[in-house]
Amino acid sequence: MDVETLDVFFSNTTPQFYVILTGTSTIISGVVLFIEWITFIYYGVSVSERLFALICSVLPVLNSTEEQKTTQHSEMKPIRNPLVLFRGAEYNRFQWVMDKEPLTFFDMNLSAQEHQVIFACDSSEDNDNTDAYMSMAWRSRDPLERIAYARKAIKANESLPAAWVLLAEEEATTITEVENNLREALNRSTETGHKGNYSVSKSNGCNEVVVCYIKARLAQCVRKLGRVKEAIKIYRELLRDSKVNKICNVTEALIEALLEQQAYSEVQQLIGQQEKSAVYLYSSALCIAKGVSDKFCPENASKRGLNSAELSAVEAIHLAVEYNPHVPKYLLEQKNIILPPEHYASRGDSEAVAYAFHHLQHWKRVPGALNLLSCTWEGTFRVLPFPLEQGVQHAPYPASATTLDKEILPAHHTISVYPRQEVPFFMVFSGILCFSFMTLTVVAYHFPNVMTQYAKTVSTFPEACKRSWYILCLHLTGDHHLLITS
Repeated sequence: MDVETLDVFFSNTTPQFYVILTGTSTIISGVVLFIEWITFIYYGVSVSERLFALICSVLPVLNSTEEQKTTQHSEMKPIRNPLVLFRGAEYNRFQWVMDKEPLTFFDMNLSAQEHQVIFACDSSEDNDNTDAYMSMAWRSRDPLERIAYARKAIKANESLPAAWVLLAEEEATTITEVENNLREALNRSTETGHKGNYSVSKSNGCNEVVVCYIKARLAQCVRKLGRVKEAIKIYRELLRDSKVNKICNVTEALIEALLEQQAYSEVQQLIGQQEKSAVYLYSSALCIAKGVSDKFCPENASKRGLNSAELSAVEAIHLAVEYNPHVPKYLLEQKNIILPPEHYASRGDSEAVAYAFHHLQHWKRVPGALNLLSCTWEGTFRVLPFPLEQGVQHAPYPASATTLDKEILPAHHTISVYPRQEVPFFMVFSGILCFSFMTLTVVAYHFPNVMTQYAKTVSTFPEACKRSWYILCLHLTGDHHLLITS
């Protein structure tokens, strides 16, 4: 299209054309910005980032980093909270008072699946109705229906531990009632094991798992009633079976009970044998900080430097914060603590909530521990790479933890996201584009003649540049005859 054609086109256009053109462009760019923003808020990535990930999955050259992220996301599985509260005596009370759901359906469904696995062999060979009742009880979403099915199962067979456990979890409104139902379940499971209602293949391991699960819940029950020594005794008995420790994670519950007794040396011995988790790392940091926190002063430390004991405490805090960076804000009460979920994502916000709910009191009990934490925990991020492609003392922070936290934590809780997500470039570009077109629409509507003249100037700008370049070349070559002609 030459200059004459453009000049004719812009001469025949009316001011309304520019208003319609800029207005349509504003609407289109605004819709794109809105879609980008909604996708970024709910999924953590924009549409452009998803398209880029799709292209990377097609191209094998760019697929190396994306495969690692996909593998990491697929390996992220929820972990059973060993200190899960009782629904009837604790979760339901919160719901009655606050009128808020303390648990999500995703979280409760995971617990139902685990109960079905644990109590799979908890059946009577004489009456098959109990299996149907308990199966419907675990799968039902209504707590009243679950309790009704458990009552029917007990009426059909009183020696059914699973039904008594469900009543302890769902129906009992006080911890004392929970204890009575759990002891009844423990007695029934022991009697059932001796009477031989289980088949030979099941009686060796299955009934043992049921008994140990009931004991673990009973230990937590007596811990809540203040009988900490009795709870520690039960936990130590359960630790002898490694299979039960994997199912119930008794070690973390024992650490919490030992911290209540202020047995810090025993806690450190127990932590040294375990894998990494928020309970192990932050409890270890608490035990190390106990020796220096009461005399720690940030002003004096900045002048003279840290001694070896203080340096060990700070390094332990940095190690714990790198593993789970969400915990300090809950311990320092910068974020509201909610009731812990029944499951949590490793290194996620849900794990931080579960830890802080039970361990905040232990940090407050140690003089100066929270002061030391508040002065040193943010220093962890100065040594961490950004973006977090690799960790320092731990593996890189899993991006899928936030996705799992959204499924586990209730809707009334504001989820802590790490690392803080930056606004994608394409979203910023869409915003600038939308604002620019909006400005042009206002100008075209209020100053139509100015907009028409501006459009004509822009349309002839390439030809003017071309003519200027031609004249400059003639000056450089010294062709005066052509210069005068032009």
